[in-house]
Amino acid sequence: MTERSAAFVRQNLVEPRDAPVRTTGVIGFARERLFNSPLNIMLTLVSAALLWLLIAPLVQFMLLDAVWTGSDRNACLESNVGRTVGACWPFVQAKLDQFIYGFYPAEERWRVNLTFALGALLLLPLLIPRAPAKALNSGLFFAAYPVIGFFLLRGGGLRGFAVSWIADLGSGLASSIADAGARLAAFGPLLAWLGRAIALIGQGLGWLVWPFEALRDYFDRFHSPLWADVATTAVVVSLLAFFLAGGVRNGWRALIRTAAIFAGIAAVIAVMGLDKGGLPIVDTRQWGGLLVTLVVSVSGIVTSMPVGIALALGRRSTIPLIRVASIAFIEFWRGVPLITVLFFATYMLPLFLPGNFTIDGLVRVLIGIALFAGAYNAEVIRGGLQAVPRGQAEAASALGLSYWKTMGLIVMPQALRHVIPGLVNSFIALFKDTTLVLIVAIFDLLGQLRASFADPNWATPTTLFTGFAFTGMIYFVFCFAMSRYSLFVERRLNAHRNA
Repeated sequence: MTERSAAFVRQNLVEPRDAPVRTTGVIGFARERLFNSPLNIMLTLVSAALLWLLIAPLVQFMLLDAVWTGSDRNACLESNVGRTVGACWPFVQAKLDQFIYGFYPAEERWRVNLTFALGALLLLPLLIPRAPAKALNSGLFFAAYPVIGFFLLRGGGLRGFAVSWIADLGSGLASSIADAGARLAAFGPLLAWLGRAIALIGQGLGWLVWPFEALRDYFDRFHSPLWADVATTAVVVSLLAFFLAGGVRNGWRALIRTAAIFAGIAAVIAVMGLDKGGLPIVDTRQWGGLLVTLVVSVSGIVTSMPVGIALALGRRSTIPLIRVASIAFIEFWRGVPLITVLFFATYMLPLFLPGNFTIDGLVRVLIGIALFAGAYNAEVIRGGLQAVPRGQAEAASALGLSYWKTMGLIVMPQALRHVIPGLVNSFIALFKDTTLVLIVAIFDLLGQLRASFADPNWATPTTLFTGFAFTGMIYFVFCFAMSRYSLFVERRLNAHRNA
């Protein structure tokens, strides 16, 4: 070893260095995020104090000082317990059936449980991305399940099918239009010509409906008019699907698919006994609790989406009449509060219907909520459509795609992906706004809770707070689940941006 190279050889050991500052785990997170500056230290201590002031009394009330067993109000009174009393959970246990089913008859509540089970069974595969048979599952959930759920919950049977429905609705509408024209003509000579024109429209509609009325009257001679109506409808619809899909060359697949759908309809009618009166009728005024909350919220969420998509496309349409009508519809429904919509749907909507045509009170509320939520969703979706680059539609047009294929395959999927947070925010707000149906005498979960407070057997100082805490937890679970699932969907659909 030369003298020059020996100069670079250390003769003594190097002093040990301090351990590196930990930047991972709980300690690293606290050092980097909570205590890395005087301001953050102060904010951390203040936040911890606030959390302690909020969470400690909550845990004390709901768990530590709570009463868990009892049969009446005496179990939740301090004078009987001998200590400070927190939440009165025996009250929730005693009223749990009322919170879930409302005033639904006890012997028929298996129908509600079956409806909930079918809904969960059909919804879960739709929420799992890798679950197979998405198209079939979607058809069952969005088309078959509402009909089956309606007859399970309300009961009753079918007196007719498509032919009878068209005949009844068309005849009622024709007579209503003709009657309106006759009344208008009676106001004076200036309106006589307009009244006669409206009456002629009603008469013309009546002539168009006459074949369906004759066919309905002919079916009434059969032993089972319903099955004759179903068979006729199945044959006509299957033949139309066959010829519209290409006839002998390409229409066989559509024919088989349509026949399978009607076979499923026939099976449901036979299994549920809809041709023999079906299950006992339970009026919607007896529904309540969580049942009404889920029916109103799920129906509003599902039906408001197609309404919102149609209005968003209509507002961007190049046809002035469609664009102006869509704008007017959206601005009208967004300009009135939901309470007004519920009052209008409950008390004013029947005035615009034909005299022999009635709509159930809960159905009126569902229609009003669907239109109200659809107007809000339309603006959210329109924002997503504007976020899609114009070149996407131009490229689709260059490839020869039609307007509907361009929207359905290219533009709309991208637009909906952009507005997932906004749509889920609307869904969560709609789920919580279902509590307003109490204004029109429909008892949802919160309405049943408020009604249960009138029971003197459970009148204690803590009953009120216990009930609101219980319902608050239910609403939080549903809203938080929707929020987390939307984040999962957003991350999955935008994985290409995070790579």
